[in-house]
Amino acid sequence: MADSGISPADARALFRQHVRSESLYRHCLATAVIMGDLARTMNEESPETWESAGMLHDLDMELIGEDHSKHGILAGKMLDGLLPKPFIHAIVAHNGQLNGAVRTSALDYLLSAAESVTGLISATALIYPDRKLEPVEAASVVKRMGKSGFARNVDRARIIECTLAGFCTDDFVELALKAMKRIAPELGI
Repeated sequence: MADSGISPADARALFRQHVRSESLYRHCLATAVIMGDLARTMNEESPETWESAGMLHDLDMELIGEDHSKHGILAGKMLDGLLPKPFIHAIVAHNGQLNGAVRTSALDYLLSAAESVTGLISATALIYPDRKLEPVEAASVVKRMGKSGFARNVDRARIIECTLAGFCTDDFVELALKAMKRIAPELGI
């Protein structure tokens, strides 16, 4: 097994081999840059591995069919030997509410929070006249977290799990928004 896992570039290529959906690619790309920035903020040794885990967390989405209890588990099996075990566990556990895996580490909580916040940030951008990330402010995203009718499919509790990894929600959202803005053209917003 590789010490630090698959590179971000190789993770993107692997993702493209298994997933056709462009919107799912953009979601995973956003999750990847957030995870890389989280790792750098925390002075983790291998931010590239964090980024790769973010990119690959939904690798199995087009393979599981309608059985979402397999989501994460199949991806973990596909990635065995390509990522260190803690990263595979985080990928499995990001769907713990449906597959039974338990989130226990900062990495687990942050992957779940990062992949969830991408939807809230993207939905916030889409209510602006130009439908772009540039004018969006973190306070606007945080404000919309409290509006249950806004971006209904975004699980706010999973975003708040960032606090279990030592981040306050406002700082987490600010970091995530800055990361996504950096790659806004690739995200199409």
